[in-house]
Amino acid sequence: MFKRARIAAKSAARRSTFARRVLAALLAASLLPAAASSVEARDPLLAYGARIVGDDARTRIVIDFDREPRFSVHYIANPERIVVDLPATAFGFPAKDLAARGLFKDIRYGKMDEESARIVLTTAGPVKLALAKVQADETGNGHRLVLDAEMIDKKAFAELVKTQSWSNRTEAAQTTSAIPAPQKTAPGDFVIAVDAGHGGIDTGAIGVDTKTEEKQVTLAFAKALTDRLNKEPGIKAFLTREDDEFLSLSQRVLIARQNHAGLFISLHADTLKQKDIRGATVYTISDKASDKLAADLAERENLSDQIAGKETIAEPPEVADILLDLTRRETQAFSISLAESVLNSFKDQVGTINNPHRHAGFRVLQAPDVPSILLEIGFLSNAEDEKLLLDEAWRGKIAGLLTDAIKRYRAAVMANGG
Repeated sequence: MFKRARIAAKSAARRSTFARRVLAALLAASLLPAAASSVEARDPLLAYGARIVGDDARTRIVIDFDREPRFSVHYIANPERIVVDLPATAFGFPAKDLAARGLFKDIRYGKMDEESARIVLTTAGPVKLALAKVQADETGNGHRLVLDAEMIDKKAFAELVKTQSWSNRTEAAQTTSAIPAPQKTAPGDFVIAVDAGHGGIDTGAIGVDTKTEEKQVTLAFAKALTDRLNKEPGIKAFLTREDDEFLSLSQRVLIARQNHAGLFISLHADTLKQKDIRGATVYTISDKASDKLAADLAERENLSDQIAGKETIAEPPEVADILLDLTRRETQAFSISLAESVLNSFKDQVGTINNPHRHAGFRVLQAPDVPSILLEIGFLSNAEDEKLLLDEAWRGKIAGLLTDAIKRYRAAVMANGG
C-alpha cells in the first residue's frame, strides 16, 4: 500500500527548490516573523512536501522537511485526535497534498506561537500511530516525518490517552505576559481589547473567491481599529494578538482582564451555507441563542480550541454559574448598550443582516466583568462582502464608525457615573 508513498518521495527533492521560493515569498510578505528570540523562530523548519495514502484500516502520512525535525505525539479524546507538535515550521506545500482521507476526517496544521507549530489529525474513530519516526531522505535532501496510523478499539485508545506523558510546553510558552499592555496608560484612560479572531493553526473561514483566510482579515481589521482608537485622547486600545499565532478562547478573555480592559471587541468574518446572506452582525453573550444562525455560529466559534488540538476541560463550577447567569447583569447591560451603539453607527453607512443584534453562548464573550461584543464584519462566503473585507479603504471606514460608536458608548457610561 505504501509503494506510492515511496515513489512520491523521489520527486520531493525536485520540489524543494520551488518550496524554498515559497518560503522566501512568505518572509517577504511578512507572514513569518522577521526576527525572534530563538534560533528556530529566526530560521523555522520548512515542510516543503506532503502526501497521504491508505484506507480506513491503515493510513500513512509523509511530510518532507529541509532538515531534521524534533517532534512529539499526543492523543486526545472527545473527539479522538492525534496531535503532533513541532518547532517553528513554515508549511510550504499545497493544502491538497495533505487532504484528509483514510483514517483521518480532518487535518489541520499551522503556527502555535513564535517557537512552535502543530499538526492536528482528527480521526474517524480510535486510532494509534504504529510508527512515528524521522528518517533521512535517500537523496540527501533533508528529512521526512513518517506517521503510520492504524485502527484500534476504544479501550486501547482510552489507555493511550490515560498513560501518555503530556507536556504543556506549547501552552506554557504562550503566557499572557508576552502580550504588550497598552502604552503609557494614564489614570482614567478607557482601555479597549481588540481581538482578531482565529490565528495560527486555526485559520477560520476561507474566502469564496480569493481563498483568503479569516485570520488574515480579522488581524488587518483589528490593527486598523486599534490604530484609529489610539488617536483619540483618553482611549488606549491594544491587540490580543499582534501576528499569526494561536490563542485559546480563555487566553483571549484573560488577556483582556489582565490588562484591565473596559471593553472587549472580537472581530470575525465567517462563512454561511447561504451565499446570498451578507452584511454585518453584532453578537452579545446569552445562555440561549436568539436564533439558529446565531447558535450555529457560536458552536463553530467555540470549536476553535478543539481545532488547535487542545484538551476539552470542564469549566469550574463558578465559571459555569457565571455563564448560566449571563455574567453579571450590569456587564450584560453594558454589552447590549455597546452593540446598539455600533449598529446606530452603521445605520445607512454599512449593510447589516436582518435583525443585526443577535446573541448566543460565545465562550470568547464570557468575561464576567468586561462588556464584550463579537462583530461579524461580513461574510467571506459572499463574493460582494469578500471584496469589501479585503478593501483597505472600507476597512478604514469601519474603523472610523466603530470609533464613533465607542466614543458615544463611553460618554453615556461616564454620564451615568461609570
